[in-house]
Amino acid sequence: MSDTGDARRQDGADGAEGTGREGGAAGDAIRGTALGRAPVPLSVLDLVTVGAGRTAHEALRTSVAISRLAESRGYHRHWVAEHHSMPGVASSSPAVILAHLAAHTSRIRLGSGGVMLPNHAPLAVAEQFGTLEALAPGRIDLGLGRAPGTDGRTAAALRGPGRLDEAADEFPRRLAELTRFLDDDFPDGHPYARVHAVPGPVQGPTGRPPLWLLGSSGFSARLAGELGLPFAYAHHFSAAGTLPALDLYRQSFRPSAVLDAPYAVIGVAALAADTDAEARAQVLTGALSMLRLRSGRPGLIPTPEEAAAYAFTPLEREFVDGWLANVVHGTAEEVREGLDDLAKRTGADELMLTANAHGGEARLRSYELVADAYGMPVR
Repeated sequence: MSDTGDARRQDGADGAEGTGREGGAAGDAIRGTALGRAPVPLSVLDLVTVGAGRTAHEALRTSVAISRLAESRGYHRHWVAEHHSMPGVASSSPAVILAHLAAHTSRIRLGSGGVMLPNHAPLAVAEQFGTLEALAPGRIDLGLGRAPGTDGRTAAALRGPGRLDEAADEFPRRLAELTRFLDDDFPDGHPYARVHAVPGPVQGPTGRPPLWLLGSSGFSARLAGELGLPFAYAHHFSAAGTLPALDLYRQSFRPSAVLDAPYAVIGVAALAADTDAEARAQVLTGALSMLRLRSGRPGLIPTPEEAAAYAFTPLEREFVDGWLANVVHGTAEEVREGLDDLAKRTGADELMLTANAHGGEARLRSYELVADAYGMPVR
């Protein structure tokens, strides 16, 4: 079968069935609603960061607190991202974390931002997210990426021998296979025709998570457009490519049963604090952590004191200054102005905020201050 063509057909069907089974229009599970004075819907991207002197247990408790706060203040969705072999990130298993968040919330959409599909068998992903959909019907998003979410050595350990040099068209093939497992509609004669993802349609009429494509380049932008799927771009770590990727997505877009028009989300590094100085101190911890990661020295997120005392070389200072230039930070009003400007410049349909800092308290405070700045209601 044709890889990309088959995926397009499947995702057209998936929207009609996956959300239609719940009685709403296909796009209703995708599009959010802007609340208060926000220019577009606001959501949360959670890396489940672990600070120096803190534990993964504390980081996961913070994620629950963030999810409950986000739900109470009208953030549209809460996504967690798959990363591996990074001491400062505790989100290696998005499906497990999402099940935990689902047990502590009742309305907010929960999803992966994303599952790195090349790391997993499509059937395993279909089963995991079918289970999540059964636990939290109508609230689950399945965002998919094609990067490993780690370094090459760790990717090899995840995938096994011979899998690191897969051809570019392997991702569309895996996407098509995953979609067929979700819809339980392999054709007669296919090797997987009698293989069923459970929970799933083989057990009776059921909803299923809408698919999203994630990316930081043009590949996923074009593919998402050709398939008529929603697209999420990683502006928070690849800001220079945001406008070209969004333009490519919109130009490539073909209406489907999932969407009749493009829907683009961008991830935004944003942190609000009570003062400029506090915001600067917090975002510097994330910048130093990224510097160490890019230098092959990943570790726990440093404390504000450690970041302030760090002796940056001129080259390191250049990297950090460039990184912070794309982080929206400051007081609540300054962050609101920055987000308004970003929404206007990019035309994004939704902003997904990631507040990376050493401690959970600063991250929670940031999401609260942003909601306050936009007058988002308290539920």
